[in-house]
Amino acid sequence: MMRDKADELFPLVGEDGSVVGSATRGVCHSGSMLLHPVVHLHVFDRSGRLYLQKRPEWKDIQPGKWDTAVGGHMDLGETVVEALSREVREEIGLESFAPVFISRYVFESERERELVHVFAAVVPDDALIVPSEELEGGRFWAVSDIEVQIGSEIFTPNFENEYVNVLKPNLPEIMAMTKGR
Repeated sequence: MMRDKADELFPLVGEDGSVVGSATRGVCHSGSMLLHPVVHLHVFDRSGRLYLQKRPEWKDIQPGKWDTAVGGHMDLGETVVEALSREVREEIGLESFAPVFISRYVFESERERELVHVFAAVVPDDALIVPSEELEGGRFWAVSDIEVQIGSEIFTPNFENEYVNVLKPNLPEIMAMTKGR
């Protein structure tokens, strides 16, 4: 069975994104509240549907829940763009995509603090999305279907927070992107 590597080294950052140190995944996810950077990519198709990944049961954070299409930690010494490209390849197999920066914010749960860099991309209808063994699968969701499920505990709290506070306010611009490509 796969599992997260507790000894994987993450950069620690200030709220401005500047690296101030490093710590292991195990320490960062232990309730230490050390701020570490992550990247998220929200993948839309031309119809305006949003792709979500299903987290496998072996994950140490929010197992079995639906989440952002791509979400991953930055490696020590990696830039945001490098981490985004790597995570997209690793999680859903996309080599070609045009990310648009949406926002950066601090997410805090009872176990961790993350500096989240949020991007969105629109993929062609024939884009080949292949969930890796890091995921339990994934599928496109109509925005209306997501909206009715908010609060039902099928999504990660991080996704719900980001959907409500970051994506939803930017949906008109994102939907315009889906029509323009």
